[in-house]
Amino acid sequence: MSEHVTACIDGSGYATAVCDYATWASQRLEAPLTFLHVLDNHPPPNEGDLSGSIGLGSREHLLEELASLDEKRARLAQEQGRMMLEAARERAIEHGVESAKARQRNGELVATLSELESEIRLLVMGKRGEAAHKASEHLGSNLERVVRALHRPILVVPEAFKRPERVLIAFDGSKTTCKGIETLAASSFLQGMTCHVVTVGAEIADVQAQLDWAVRTLEKGGVDARGEIRAGEVEPTLHAYQQEHDIDLLVMGAYGHSRIRHLLVGSTTTGMLRNTYIPLLLLR
Repeated sequence: MSEHVTACIDGSGYATAVCDYATWASQRLEAPLTFLHVLDNHPPPNEGDLSGSIGLGSREHLLEELASLDEKRARLAQEQGRMMLEAARERAIEHGVESAKARQRNGELVATLSELESEIRLLVMGKRGEAAHKASEHLGSNLERVVRALHRPILVVPEAFKRPERVLIAFDGSKTTCKGIETLAASSFLQGMTCHVVTVGAEIADVQAQLDWAVRTLEKGGVDARGEIRAGEVEPTLHAYQQEHDIDLLVMGAYGHSRIRHLLVGSTTTGMLRNTYIPLLLLR
């Protein structure tokens, strides 16, 4: 079974950028492209069971009306999803993808993606979904849960597409980032782009040796790579480097090197996701 670039499409303001970044990634990886829309069958918030508030006599009629409204709402949501998927598929084909699949599923997003995980080579998602808070410091709850649950690379994208040309890999020598370096070197994903491999830490022999290995590995794969060690706190140091070199794609491991090795909550990953305005590729 072939692995696809899978793009999660919903009604958020990120949908167009998700489509365009997924199209770009599919072309670079020479991998098939699938657009996925998941219909959550749970009722919208603040819509409780009204049966207890319905008086005698009219109760049966109103329950029938409520059931009919639920059915209409479900049909409309399904049709809206189909229209979004078809628009994304047509946009991808217009931008040079030979073919793209559209897939609609009923259920919960994380459970659906977990079920499809073996078919996913790269998952593309917006920073927030249509139900998330609009403020930039808030992440969509689905995004955090997806990153926890899946063991596939995840490309988290901003609201506007810009074709990446300069890449920053945050390299900490961990198994995750070493495996990521080897995977990226063996693929066509970084070909033709300038790749900056940056380690935040002390400039000592062991750290330099690890960084040299990462740069050599990428260069053997035909990637234009350069390495640098910088002192300081991880997040502000990476942001400063990003701005200095006009970086337009950030790559980092989902797990950090902190004492509490938990994913996302309170971690460097969360801070980078919240505060960066460029796409972030999370390695697993």
